[in-house]
Amino acid sequence: MASFISKCLLDFLVAFGVVLGGTMLAGICAVLTLEPPAWRMASVAEQIKIWALVAAIGGTIDPIRAIETNFIEGHISPAIKQIMYIVCAFTGAHVGSTLIQWICKGGSNG
Repeated sequence: MASFISKCLLDFLVAFGVVLGGTMLAGICAVLTLEPPAWRMASVAEQIKIWALVAAIGGTIDPIRAIETNFIEGHISPAIKQIMYIVCAFTGAHVGSTLIQWICKGGSNG
């Protein structure tokens, strides 16, 4: 069980870090190219979410294949674990994107 939670946390934080790191570097790029950093960062935060998910789960189709194989063979528990890893990675990417969106708004209510 500890291994499962550890992997879920790892997937969450890797996806979160990819979104955060990618958008911060996009903000630096915007400053260097004289663009509005908040606009560029908000845009990249939305675009990079799927890539953060892919990076967190391993970057290959193997996790999806593992779900299919385990499900077809009747092994539901490993399939559910793989789905939970994907959900954790998606949640990390979404939380990172939401955080960037919130920061780029400047905390305003609009």
